Amino acid sequence: MLDALTIAVGVAALALAAWCGFAAYRDQPTKDWHFIGMAVVSVLALAQLVVGIVQMARGERPEQGMTIFIAYLIGSFLAVPAAGFLSLSERTRWGSVTVAAGAVVLAVLEVRLYDIWGN
Repeated sequence: MLDALTIAVGVAALALAAWCGFAAYRDQPTKDWHFIGMAVVSVLALAQLVVGIVQMARGERPEQGMTIFIAYLIGSFLAVPAAGFLSLSERTRWGSVTVAAGAVVLAVLEVRLYDIWGN
């Protein structure tokens, strides 16, 4: 895995979590600009998914097994979009809390992906 991309995804996810957490603190639902932030984080996660698949196609293997790595890779790609979709159904501050929680989950998944790959 690319260390810089993993760090970028994790930092962007934590920034999104702080931003949506602040919105929840101010009793605001997710707004359009939050969805733009989710899109940016999702594009970074998609880039990481593509890089992971390409590296495995080139013959590189994660230290702790391909199955668990692929599961974490797919989960990290889906964490923020799933939280964003759920926030659409809850147009209160709890929608912002949901996105913040999804972004924290993504940051944790990034740390785990780094560990599984063996860096």
